[in-house]
Amino acid sequence: MTDIESKTSGIPPEQLGLNSKFKFNCHKGVKCFTKCCRGIDIMLTPYDILTMRKKLDLTSEEFLAVFTDPQILEKAELPIVTLKLLDDERKSCPFVEDKDGCAIYEDRPTTCRYYPLGVGSLSYSGEKGEKDEFFFTVKEDHCLGFEEDKVWAISEWREDQGVDLRDKVNDGWMELIVRKKSLPPSMKLTEQSKKMFFMVCYNIDKFKAFVFKSSFLDKYDIPQVTVKAIKEDDIKLLEFGFEWLNATFYSTGQETFKVKEKK
Repeated sequence: MTDIESKTSGIPPEQLGLNSKFKFNCHKGVKCFTKCCRGIDIMLTPYDILTMRKKLDLTSEEFLAVFTDPQILEKAELPIVTLKLLDDERKSCPFVEDKDGCAIYEDRPTTCRYYPLGVGSLSYSGEKGEKDEFFFTVKEDHCLGFEEDKVWAISEWREDQGVDLRDKVNDGWMELIVRKKSLPPSMKLTEQSKKMFFMVCYNIDKFKAFVFKSSFLDKYDIPQVTVKAIKEDDIKLLEFGFEWLNATFYSTGQETFKVKEKK
């Protein structure tokens, strides 16, 4: 969720903190209701895909095939997925309904939850787990929500929209991206490494099969309590996958993935 730019101009946005206030509200009575769901560019996070495919009762493979477009993230040169829009005149979100709004509102993507806020990063220390984030308002010409009287602190909006848990789970994913961006351009990942990144981050079913049906657990000395946890909980499996990619790509957290000694 970093490196989001203002859609309105090239002017740097005002940097806001968690206690900063802004005025905004969105509801069916606002004349622009659902206009922000047209002509959009939404990068889906790993957690988004976990919850959306569960809501729709689809496998990861099915969800990716029907509702996403593959992209390559600039600078990081890592594969990502964006929400596939309907091929109509308005380029609409496939889940938006003119009258009632979002058909999967309780499981909507993280970007939708943040709107009308954007998130930027002044710095990020993956090793220390420290982020220096700021927020800014994204004011699009069609949006009338800023004319409403409801006042929020940034922290209140985040809590109300349920982004705290999502950001926590997605931190490992963001760390992988930020680390890759910080490497010299000459240090490129192999195509096989990019495929691994895609599998872990977006195709949780395939990654689970890789962990439990290949020689993965024969190779690494993973504690049984961890094995049990990742087998029963897809969120823990996803976070485990982020750690494994970090250890594989950047040689961090290797103590978690000790190779078993040959007997």
